[in-house]
Amino acid sequence: MSETPVKQQNTGAYYGQAVASFGIALAAVALGVYNLEVDGWVRAFLGIAALYLTTSAFTLAKVVRDRQEITQIVSRVDQARLEKMMAEYDPYAPKPHKP
Repeated sequence: MSETPVKQQNTGAYYGQAVASFGIALAAVALGVYNLEVDGWVRAFLGIAALYLTTSAFTLAKVVRDRQEITQIVSRVDQARLEKMMAEYDPYAPKPHKP
């Protein structure tokens, strides 16, 4: 009757691929900004912008994950309350007499 979500585990290879992909992308952007034929302040601006974008992406990912975890916890609490009410309900119990 109740569905228990399956906890997903990432493999080591998937984790390694994600870390390597992030490192390669960050290095490529840094190398591209460094090799631009522009003034130093333009390179500095682009470098700071890339770092800001990166930290913002991490923050967004954390906020989305936290919101999802909170939703799952609330859902589990509500589900436990419903299961408790259903377990305690006896349809054959005598009903209280109202005067």
